[in-house]
Amino acid sequence: MSSTGLGGNGLLKGLVRGFNNGMVALMRLPVLGERMSGTMAEISYVGRRSGKTFRTPIAYRRDGDDIVIGVAMPDKKSWWRNFLGEGAPLTIHLREGDRTGHAVASRDEKGAVTVTVRFDQLA
Repeated sequence: MSSTGLGGNGLLKGLVRGFNNGMVALMRLPVLGERMSGTMAEISYVGRRSGKTFRTPIAYRRDGDDIVIGVAMPDKKSWWRNFLGEGAPLTIHLREGDRTGHAVASRDEKGAVTVTVRFDQLA
C-alpha cells in the first residue's frame, strides 16, 4: 500500500504530527495548559543519527527529583531510542521554565519503556 493509503506510514505520521501539534497548542492555553502542566510537557532533544533538534509532547510523573516519562506503544515510536545505553541530554519545557537534564531509556521484562530524566543542577 502506498504511503498515502489508509494503512500507509505517511498517513500515520501525519496523524501523529497533527495530534502532537494539537497537544502542544492545548498546553499553551491559559486555563487548560495550567491544568495539564503537572503531567504534560514538551521535550526537545537532538537526534542521535540526524543531528536535528526535535520537539515532542510527553506525559510524565515526578519521582523525587527526577522526571519519569512512560512511553505508550514504544514499538510504534522511535524518539525514546535516542536515550538508550548511556542516555543523552534533553530539555523539558515545563510551565515554570525550561530545565535541562540527562535522560536514560530502559525497557522492562514486559516490554514497557520509561525514560528517566535527571535534571542538571541549577546554577
